[in-house]
Amino acid sequence: MKLFITGASGFLGQYIVAEALRRGHQVKAVIRPKTDATRLSWYDHPNVELVRLDLRQMSGLVEALQSVDDVIHLAAVKSGDFYTQFAGTVIATENLLTAMKKAEVTRLTAISTFSVYDYQKLRSRQVLDEDSSIEADPLNRDEYAQTKLIQEALYRDFEREGGQVSIIRPGMIYGRDYLWNACLGAELGSAWLRIGAHATMPVTYVENCAEAIVMAAESDAALGQTLNIVDDNLPTQNVYAKQLISKMEETPRTFFVSWPVMSAIAQMAWLYNKLFLKGKARLPGILVPAKLQGRFKPLRYTNEKVKKVLNWKPKYSLEEAFDRSCSDINLLEVPVSTSVAS
Repeated sequence: MKLFITGASGFLGQYIVAEALRRGHQVKAVIRPKTDATRLSWYDHPNVELVRLDLRQMSGLVEALQSVDDVIHLAAVKSGDFYTQFAGTVIATENLLTAMKKAEVTRLTAISTFSVYDYQKLRSRQVLDEDSSIEADPLNRDEYAQTKLIQEALYRDFEREGGQVSIIRPGMIYGRDYLWNACLGAELGSAWLRIGAHATMPVTYVENCAEAIVMAAESDAALGQTLNIVDDNLPTQNVYAKQLISKMEETPRTFFVSWPVMSAIAQMAWLYNKLFLKGKARLPGILVPAKLQGRFKPLRYTNEKVKKVLNWKPKYSLEEAFDRSCSDINLLEVPVSTSVAS
């Protein structure tokens, strides 16, 4: 297959390109116009064509999509104000889907996020799966969740108009240089606030996640499906933190708050802001119930659907993933001799 991969120079994108090449595919790797391609391990691989595009503009998109079999759309903006993220996520997706229609490319492997779920509708310890409710009140969430919800709506529209779409929702992705994640707690200057230390973390190691995504692009069974990606034997926050601390040179000063206490504090702060300050106070995320629950609510998670649809099994355990992430192994090395898949 010839795969068109947006966001190819990002953390997950680099691993997806490498996995696609290992599996014998040709890749059109979309990177931003000013990206230094030489830092990408696979930039000069014979089965890679680098495509420099700004997805916020239509220029060159239709031409770049010629002869493509499937689009893996990763590109999104995760920081900045709403307008910055809207341009880099929503407008970029609108342009891509418009260009796909013009180029008559119908297959789309669309990368979404667990951030689209409505955590306030889930009971503690309930299983979050693909049938769980989507956020009904995006304005209570951060800009990333808001723009990813709009993006998913665009995917659904594309599907209704004849597109063949697989929506992939990874949990928290971790790996080399990205071992910290938002489910671990909050940073208070040089200190670390741990919230709900016994909650299960919905994590997926980047190499495991990349393999599942490429398998979804290859699979007709994935078309029309929404698939959550998390690893097997998910760790609690305590277990994950123990692995992380074992790799740290210096452990920050740590404060612990139980989930019930932190949840009550956030609810009181939110109500006070709403009732007495007319919602004008800009509260930290951990004091906004909808945001707090999206990070720390104690839930259960399953990967049974993605395993069944793709016949996928996470290759690396938590311990193996940490060892690989902290090793000198070139995780993105791809043999040049890999044959091209049809």
